[in-house]
Amino acid sequence: MIESLLVANRGEIARRIIRTAKRLGIRVIAVHSEADADLPFVAEADEAVLIGPPNPALSYRNTEAILAAAKSTGAQAIHPGYGFLSENAEFARTVEASGLIWVGPDADAITAMGDKINARNLMAAAGVPVAPGTTDPAADLDAAVTAAAEIGYPVMVKAAAGGGGMGMGVAVDEAALRTEYDKVRAFAERMFGDGSVLIERYFPRVRHVEVQILGLADGRVVALGERECSVQRRNQKLVEECPSPAVSPELRSRLLAAAVRAGEAVGYRNAGTVECLLDAATGEFFFLEMNTRLQVEHPVTEYVYGIDLVEEQLRVASGLAPTFDPDALTPRGHAVEMRINAEDPKRFLPGPGVIRTWVEPTGEGVRVDSGYTEGNTVTPFYDSLLAKLIVSGATRDEALDRAKAAVAAFQIEGPKNNVPFFAELLTNDEFLSGAYDTGIVSRMR
Repeated sequence: MIESLLVANRGEIARRIIRTAKRLGIRVIAVHSEADADLPFVAEADEAVLIGPPNPALSYRNTEAILAAAKSTGAQAIHPGYGFLSENAEFARTVEASGLIWVGPDADAITAMGDKINARNLMAAAGVPVAPGTTDPAADLDAAVTAAAEIGYPVMVKAAAGGGGMGMGVAVDEAALRTEYDKVRAFAERMFGDGSVLIERYFPRVRHVEVQILGLADGRVVALGERECSVQRRNQKLVEECPSPAVSPELRSRLLAAAVRAGEAVGYRNAGTVECLLDAATGEFFFLEMNTRLQVEHPVTEYVYGIDLVEEQLRVASGLAPTFDPDALTPRGHAVEMRINAEDPKRFLPGPGVIRTWVEPTGEGVRVDSGYTEGNTVTPFYDSLLAKLIVSGATRDEALDRAKAAVAAFQIEGPKNNVPFFAELLTNDEFLSGAYDTGIVSRMR
């Protein structure tokens, strides 16, 4: 097993990785910006290194500073968490070239799946269903218009190098396409350094369902069930649950088999997620993208499958067998995760500030993965995620009942937060029925 680990991230995910690593007896090094010096993850690490000012480009995306911290502290491995450099193939290559262990998939897999067009083509060749769309970037507006006419409106205009729900727009006709194409291309060039755009069929009433995969040290790829991720605002997830209330045993079998084929197609190792769009009425699903990292919503899978995904990541990176029998995976119960963000619960606009009160809920089946505590300052420099409230039960109904009580008990004063939104969602008939889709939040608003 790895003996020393540098966590190249911040907030709740850094704290969550630190918790497992320390349980396994691994010495943990945290890196932090000037803005995060007082956050819990810094104090909980065995050692902490200041790597730069608040600007993430000068700290959490500063590869030279992170590698220097690893060298000065004698770290053996680097875990990137999610976001920042987690899906940066060049960083992964540099880490390994420096003689360090990269806790994630290899750089070639990150590269292969990082470009959405290339990923679509690879998946189609592997027999994974893909939505109708372009097999090459739409080089200019005329090419985009031609492609959309062949695919049929409405279409999704997507940044080929994008991710996390960013760099996407919907066009219902040619006039809208002309606007969205220029907008997405400019955003993609600014955010990802790559203005390539793909055109894909847009499905107005679908569910967003993803499969957790794990590429083992012996070369096998296993699927650890699916997660429902359809409660979203601005194409970004707010709630996830495992298993999906829309997935039958037969559909689950097909979904998981397709996800395993996706992982095998790129020789995948470590944790990753195959995201799909699902038409619950027909049972058709289409590959959306693969996230070559640990997902924010991984705890719901941990509850249902009884494993620690961070531990499994560390075992794969160390060349060790998993703690579970890959041929005898047995899901049990139901789990729901709610992303507690520093944003208002109506328009979901960021609301940083000093946390005056922070009281986390407790009780059977309740887990809180938090990045902050009372007295901390939520700054405007990073993602608005404060914590993840994860609730489990023997059934979906039991999990939701516990979620209602946990949301009512979660007290946050200071920054704006979306806890009231979850209280509203947990009384929404559409959500409670399980028969919801990605438009549920817009219909609530």
